[in-house]
Amino acid sequence: MLHVEPKARKGALDRDAQARLEEAIGLTVAIGLSVIASHIAPLARPVPATLIGSGKVAEIGAEAAALEPEVIIVNAQLSPIQQRNLEKEWKTKVLDRTALILEIFGARAQTREGRLQVELAHLTYQRSRLVRSWTHLERQRGGFGFLGGPGETQIETDRRLIGERIVKIKSELEGVKRTRGLQRRARKRVPFPVIALVGYTNAGKSTLFNRLTESEVLAKDLLFATLDPTMRGLKLPGGTRAILSDTVGFIADLPHELVAAFRATLEEVLEADVIAHVRDAAHDETEAQKADVLTVLNELEVEKPDIEILNKIDLLDEDIRSGLQASRRGPIAVSALSGEGIAELLARFEAALTRDNLELRLRLAPEDGEGLAWAYRHGQVRERRDAEAGVELLLTASPQDADRFSARFGDKVWVCGRDEA
Repeated sequence: MLHVEPKARKGALDRDAQARLEEAIGLTVAIGLSVIASHIAPLARPVPATLIGSGKVAEIGAEAAALEPEVIIVNAQLSPIQQRNLEKEWKTKVLDRTALILEIFGARAQTREGRLQVELAHLTYQRSRLVRSWTHLERQRGGFGFLGGPGETQIETDRRLIGERIVKIKSELEGVKRTRGLQRRARKRVPFPVIALVGYTNAGKSTLFNRLTESEVLAKDLLFATLDPTMRGLKLPGGTRAILSDTVGFIADLPHELVAAFRATLEEVLEADVIAHVRDAAHDETEAQKADVLTVLNELEVEKPDIEILNKIDLLDEDIRSGLQASRRGPIAVSALSGEGIAELLARFEAALTRDNLELRLRLAPEDGEGLAWAYRHGQVRERRDAEAGVELLLTASPQDADRFSARFGDKVWVCGRDEA
C-alpha cells in the first residue's frame, strides 16, 4: 500500500497523511485483501512517467521483489501510462485509488441499478486504460489486406465493444431512472415526505437507519458497507409519517466516474424533503470529512443539509459528550449504537417536516366514523371535542394534505385564522 501525499493546495482543508493512509488500508481490507507493507510518499511535483520520483520507485521495487505481493495499491489517481510504467518497474499488478473503489463497489452492489452503475463506471475507467503499449493488443484480427488495409486491431475491437456496452448500459439506466421517477411520483401521491441520510462512508448511517426503523440493513465497520439505497417507513412521535432513505457513503476524492455513474442513486437525495448529514463525531478527521461530503453535495447541486447529526458519541469522553448533548440548537448528538439522543433526533425530524404545516379545524357529524378515521390517518390531531352536534377536531397537516382535507370535507374544514365566511 502506497499513499501519495501531494503538497497541500493553498486554502485546502489540511488532512493528516497518516489518516489518509489508514483510510486507504481500510478500503483495501474492505475487499478482503491483507496489507503486508505500507508507505507514505510525499509529492512536491508529480512525475509524468511514474507520478512519484525514481528513488521511491526503486525503493518500493526492491521491497516488492522481497515480499512478492499480488498487487500494489497506490492511493492516488494514476494515468494509464503511469500505471503501465509502475507495473513494469515493480513487476506486479498495480491498482490506483479509482480502481480500488470500483472493486469495492463491484463486490457490494446488490440491485440491478447498482450493478449497472458499477459496470458503467468500470467500463468508462477501463476504456482509458487501453493503451497501445500492451503487446497482446497489437495483434491483427480479421481481414487480409485486400479491401481497405490490415483490418481491425485488437485494441480497436476492445474499444468498440466497450463503447457499445456503455451505450447499452446508459440506455438501461435511463429505463431504471424512469422507473424510479414513477416510484417517487407514487410516493408523492401517498404522500409521505422523505428524509435522506447522507454522510462520509462508515459514519454509521446504516446503524442509525436500523435504530430508527427497526430494520436489518447491513451495518458493519467497513468502508462502503452500503451501496444501494434502502427506504423504510418511519413514524415520528407526533404522528407524522415519513420515509427514511439510507444512501451510499461519500469519500474524499470520489472518482468522477462514480459521481456520474451513481447520480441516479443519489437523486434520492435531490428529491428528499429533509437531508440529514450523519457525521462520525469520534473520528479525528470529522471536520475534513464534513468538508468532503459538502463538496460532493455541491457537485450534485444539493443545498446545505437541513440537519447535522453527530453520531458515535458513545466513543467520546464524558465531558465532550455532555457538552454536545447540552446544545439545543445546531447539530444533534446521538449514538446509533446505544440509542442516546434518538428521541431528540426524531423530534428534530418532525419539526423540520412540519415547519410549513397548517392548523385546521374540522367539524364532523356524530355518525361520520369513516371521516373521523380518515382525519386521524392524514393529519395530526391536537385537540378533540365531542358534543351532541358532532365532533370538532383541531389538527395540523402539510399544505398538500390540507388540500386533500378540503377536497374530502369541503366547507366542514377550514384553516385556523381565516375568516370562516
